[in-house]
Amino acid sequence: MNKIAWLSLAWLLPAFSALAAPAPAAFQKPNILFIMADDHAWQAVSAYGESRHLIQTPNIDRLANEGMRFDRCLVNNALCGPARASILTGTYSHINGFYNNANCRFDGSQITFPKLLQQAGYQTAMIGKWHLETDPTGFDHWEILPEQGIYYNPPMIRDGQRVKHPGYVTDLITDLSLDWLKQRDPHKPFMLLCWQKAPHRIWEPALRDLDFDHDRRYRLPDSLFDDYAGRGLAEHDQNMTIATTMSLNEDCKLAVPKDLTPEQKIIWDAYYLPRNEAFLKQHLAGNALVEWKYNRYMHDYLGCIKGVDDNVGRLLKYLDDTGLATNTIVIYSSDQGFFLGEHGWFDKRWIFQESARTPLLIRWPAVIPAGRVNRDLVCNLDFAGTFLQAAGQPVPDRMQGRSLMPLFQGATPAGWRTAFYYHYYEYPGPHRVRPHYGVITDRYTLAHFYAPDVDYWELFDRENDPGEMRSVFGDSAYADVQTNLLREVFRQRKELKEPDKDEPKAFGR
Repeated sequence: MNKIAWLSLAWLLPAFSALAAPAPAAFQKPNILFIMADDHAWQAVSAYGESRHLIQTPNIDRLANEGMRFDRCLVNNALCGPARASILTGTYSHINGFYNNANCRFDGSQITFPKLLQQAGYQTAMIGKWHLETDPTGFDHWEILPEQGIYYNPPMIRDGQRVKHPGYVTDLITDLSLDWLKQRDPHKPFMLLCWQKAPHRIWEPALRDLDFDHDRRYRLPDSLFDDYAGRGLAEHDQNMTIATTMSLNEDCKLAVPKDLTPEQKIIWDAYYLPRNEAFLKQHLAGNALVEWKYNRYMHDYLGCIKGVDDNVGRLLKYLDDTGLATNTIVIYSSDQGFFLGEHGWFDKRWIFQESARTPLLIRWPAVIPAGRVNRDLVCNLDFAGTFLQAAGQPVPDRMQGRSLMPLFQGATPAGWRTAFYYHYYEYPGPHRVRPHYGVITDRYTLAHFYAPDVDYWELFDRENDPGEMRSVFGDSAYADVQTNLLREVFRQRKELKEPDKDEPKAFGR
């Protein structure tokens, strides 16, 4: 190991010596298992107390109970492809070039943490949802869903060759991940990305879980019928509401998926057909229809999460059974947050908390004491540097995040971020969310909505307005706060090398 890498790990020795076993004579590179869901809202992880009225996620919660729960993990651009590009590269969208899902292709020649770990002797694999348009690079093996993928009997691409698997996508991604783990070289460390499709729209649960909630009626979000008073055109003129955007046929399951086998369709019909017939007989409209759609949405979305949680349990059991758990970093996160009816919305994109905040739970028994909770501002840009430092590798200057390693022992380094910069680009399709950038602190959210027909700022005080329902930008009571946050957003734009004007391709038009 080179001197730089060894010095970067010197702080770990007290952590190792504090365990029952003595510190190893030579540094042992940890294995890395990175499980990521797609659109898994932090509100729907029961380790976060806010979610206990929605669903229990006991296997995901194990990572919090046996490791560290991060309560303030944010993403830089709350959209699937851009978030994945930032995770891989440790850079913002304007650096890695992947701004949106509409017209961007990931440049696989740039530096990524899988490439650097592969060069450091790691066996590397990517299995599941990729969604970056170009083939994965930096992996000894990859098997990915084409585009968004489908839930039932999905086609996949294995090292460039198209294959098809019978079964449910969450189970299959886990099966393939376990198969790879079982055939790897046991004498080398591994890094596996197990990136699930679920619970991405259109939220189709495993057939075995269709009756998991027994026709439960879910508590309605306080802002389900938000009228967007006190906010600007961007909130008023979006296209992502449960009321008008969410379709009855595909989203709410009045239509049958085309990819089911005859045997699978029998199970599907047995559950959905009688419930759909009962719904149609009611002729619901207005708020009553929105409430019905919300409950169907929660049934399907949370059913998908149940499948993810079950499969996290399968992966953790494999690590336990094989003795790999102690020196394997297991990270569970999502590519961003998701709206579960707050403001009447589904989807993501916004700088607001339901969207920009993501779950993050990390277990590493050799290093992280069990049951820790961290409330520092961390982000998806930090993952790459964390993995590299844990593996004893230097972090390239190009990466814009910070390693989480010091936080694992409860120490917040001097100068740790107190404001996080966010930038969303894609407009107009598919949900008409205006481009915006801003900063998020432990208390405030400042956002600038711009282009093509808006140019205004909003400021939210989440301590007094946790739902971000009323902008106080221009309120004299917040004059000093507003001045300081404006100064901070422009400071960060300069520090992060944001161009004054976005590239034409950034919006995806």
